This record gives sequence, C-alpha cells and structure tokens, in this order.
Amino acid sequence: MSDLTGKTLFITGASRGIGLAIGLRAARDGANVAIAAKTAEPNPKLPGTIYSAAEEIEKAGGKALPLMVDVREEAQVRGALEETAKKFGGIDIVVNNASAISLTDSQATDMKRFDLMHQINARGTFMTSKFAVPCLEKSANPHILMLSPPLDMKEKWFAAHTAYSMAKFGMSLVVLGLAGELRRKGIAVNALWPRTTIATSAIRNLLGGDAIMRASRTPEILADAAHMIFCTEAKTLTGQFLIDDTFMFENGVRDFDRYRVDPSVSLAPDFFVPDESRPPVGLAKIAAGSGNLPRP
Repeated sequence: MSDLTGKTLFITGASRGIGLAIGLRAARDGANVAIAAKTAEPNPKLPGTIYSAAEEIEKAGGKALPLMVDVREEAQVRGALEETAKKFGGIDIVVNNASAISLTDSQATDMKRFDLMHQINARGTFMTSKFAVPCLEKSANPHILMLSPPLDMKEKWFAAHTAYSMAKFGMSLVVLGLAGELRRKGIAVNALWPRTTIATSAIRNLLGGDAIMRASRTPEILADAAHMIFCTEAKTLTGQFLIDDTFMFENGVRDFDRYRVDPSVSLAPDFFVPDESRPPVGLAKIAAGSGNLPRP
C-alpha cells in the first residue's frame, strides 16, 4: 500500500503536536481522521483544540471528525470509536498518542499525578486499543500504534522519574501483549519513539523553553515514520519497538536535515533510547554547506 487514501485513523491527543502531525500526514493522502482529545477551548500555553486541528486536517485534504474525549473515561472512548466507525464506515488505524508527563522523583510526585499518568498512558492506551479491535478486525490492513519507548529496562530510565517511566513503559507493555494476542487476527501492534526531543509545546514548557526547541527535530519526522508503518502490510510488521530515524533509514530515507529545527545546534537525545541503538546519521550541529551524511 503506497498511501492512506480513504483510510480512517483514530488518534488520541491529536489536537496538537505529534498526534496532529500524524493526522496531517495522513490527510495529505485523503484519509479520514478522528481527533480524539480533551481540548475544546484554547490554552495559551498549549495552542490547538480539536476544532482547530479538524480545520487543519480538512485544509490538508482529509476529512476530520473532532471528538471531545478523555481517554480515562470508558463511555467516552467507546462512544468516540462508535461515532468514528459510523461516520467513516470503519476504522483502519488507531494511534495511542495521548500521554501525561511529570518528570519528578518519588518524593515530588503526588499520588493524584501518579494516578493521572497511569490512567492516561497505560490504562487509556489499553482501553482504546481494546475497544477498537472489533472495528480493526474488519479492516484490510489494520494497525495500532503507540507513541511509547522500547522496553529497555535500565535503572537510569527510572531513577529520576519512576512514576512517569512506569506509566510510559506501561504503554509499551500493551504493545508487547496485544501484538501477541492480535497477531492471528492480522492486526499489527507496534511502538514508535523519537531518537531526539521533538519540538512541541509540551517539550518547550517542560524541558527548557526555546533552547530545547532549537535542539529538537520537528513532529513531522514521527508523522513520516508513522505513515511508513501504516503503509506496510500489517501481517509483516508487528510487535516492534521502532526508533524513528532508524526505521526510516532502513526504508530508504537519507535526508534527515529537513527535520531539524535549527541545524546549527546539536540535537538533544530523548529519554529511553537504548544505548545499543546507534543513530543512522550524525546528531551534531551541521556546519554551513555540509550535509547530514549517513554513518559509515
């Protein structure tokens, strides 16, 4: 499959950032995109609502369905999936992008925040995937994709923010389990994770403002990687924990410079990338006139 023409995507947390970028990439093919997110009113710190996202999807060439959904609420998730299937005639792809984050150690993490992260990240991912299966079984090429990290169980990934890491790795445990459970049904279940920080409003607010943004790649790298996954036959790609640039490099992409926010700044590595995962291209700043050539 070369594109997503006529396919229907259900994306959680798609009102902005990575979720919206994935939706926009699919929309350029003429896909249908259900925007399942909580934000209906503008927030000055986190721009974008389900309605502004829907407008962007339509302008990009797709068909949009804005849905106000809290992935912690079973009735809302069930209802949104049903409404999406009814409007577009089915669901082909589910993207579990909604996530909560608090980079605090055990003493600074209150239990309300602990519960929030686990309810959205792990439980929300499990629940959305679970209730989507009956629709996905009817698709010709069904995919479930989690924006979650490889299961690299190292102390260093947990020590500084145990609660967040538990919740985020919980999403990846859903990948591991559902890939095995749904393989016989032909439903692909995979995880996608960025090698570097990604320039989103959340990253700006959490990790250091404009400096971290300049050292990041744009959300489009994940959107393009996700598009490649969705265009792959589901039966041939499942149970994988994919790093964006490595997966794209293996599939013929060589130009990664276009995803840099500022080529004159070295890229900042993201959390959870295994030590043995070598970048296919250099992450150092790019001198004027030079290219980002593949490693030897």
